[in-house]
Amino acid sequence: MPKPVVAIVGRPNVGKSTLFNRLAGERIAIVEDKPGITRDRIYSSAEWLDKKFHIIDTGGIEVGTDDEILLRIREQAELAIQEAHVIIFLVDGQTGLTATDKEVADILYRSGKPVVLAVNKLDNPNMLNNRFDFYELGFGDPVPIAAGHGIGLGDMLDEVAKHFPSYDEEEYSPETIKFAMIGRPNVGKSSLVNAILGEERVMVSEVAGTTRDAIDTPFSRGEQDFVIIDTAGMRKRGKVYETTEKYSVLRALRAIERCDVAVLVINGEEGIIEQDKRIAGYALEEGRAMLIVVNKWDLVEKDDKTAHQFEQQIRKEFPFIPWAPILFVSAKTKQRIAKILDAVVKAADNHALRISTSTVNSVIEDAVMMTPPPTDKGRKLRINYSTQVAVKPPSFAIFVNDPELMHFSYERFLENRLRDAFGFEGTPIRLFIRKKTKD
Repeated sequence: MPKPVVAIVGRPNVGKSTLFNRLAGERIAIVEDKPGITRDRIYSSAEWLDKKFHIIDTGGIEVGTDDEILLRIREQAELAIQEAHVIIFLVDGQTGLTATDKEVADILYRSGKPVVLAVNKLDNPNMLNNRFDFYELGFGDPVPIAAGHGIGLGDMLDEVAKHFPSYDEEEYSPETIKFAMIGRPNVGKSSLVNAILGEERVMVSEVAGTTRDAIDTPFSRGEQDFVIIDTAGMRKRGKVYETTEKYSVLRALRAIERCDVAVLVINGEEGIIEQDKRIAGYALEEGRAMLIVVNKWDLVEKDDKTAHQFEQQIRKEFPFIPWAPILFVSAKTKQRIAKILDAVVKAADNHALRISTSTVNSVIEDAVMMTPPPTDKGRKLRINYSTQVAVKPPSFAIFVNDPELMHFSYERFLENRLRDAFGFEGTPIRLFIRKKTKD
């Protein structure tokens, strides 16, 4: 299920980055007592009670200015407002209500989005009455907080969560394979989507996805139904264009949350950059099946060793997904396009694969007999029982005498034995080491 998006908006120097860091649980945004230090939106994930959501930090909105940087910050903030489901309008309780606050309020009114008004920097109880001035903005009861000390954030998040959208039940059958084309801008995601649909010569219907800015394209090949979740391309929003790659990350996150298989597209001409690895990491964290597609392969000067060398480079740069298959394709020439769907189907099947408990136990017992667990200060790990507890991704519980005796290298050994036995190409698998109880 896609996570709601919350944008933190306000004039400069009211503490937006401090609040963002507090909600994200780490120092991600640059915090400096200087207006304009946050130049672009920054994304992270947060959780309140049982609700997970994305948060966007924005630069302060300055109105009535001709400064190019400040205008750019305003454009970024307005784009964040359009992306968000809920907006936290942050104001400064020490400075009090300003003309700029009122102008920011006008922008938020025009957005039509739910707004939670938070009055920051009220860590002194004697200053709590300062919040009453902000009723004039017309956003209901102002919530007093002190982001630097974490005061009042629970009350604020309670109000934010009231506005989270409730998503309808999945409109596709359980047998439908949903796959998302993810990756940074200009790697050819849209071209690949068009090539896949054209190659298969299918009937195509477009319906709006449950996540903004994604288009679901259902189609069929034989008896198998598919949905491509297309996140490619930057869209014009009035006169505002997204020129950074941060927007592509949020689009990828939204698509990853809804898909079974994430197809990571890399530009074969440009090679691998850090953004590619970051997006792949998001898919892994969500437990999605994955394959790597190197596009624009027709434009690469190559010999008989080029593909092998590029594959070795991918394995070196993506050591955390050694199980993801790699395809070298060209959307332009249609080279190997048909193999993408074959790989998607195989990855989806493995992602949903369920193994009987007796078979799992047999594989683990054979692995332990071949390579017994190492001892730790005379204590030996004993594996008593193993069973699969979930699919998408396949997840296994291994019950032992003491989980602290399970070394990560031996856990990796057991994962490799499960992969040797059952394949699991294209999907992560998860192992949960649990202490055996009397029950």
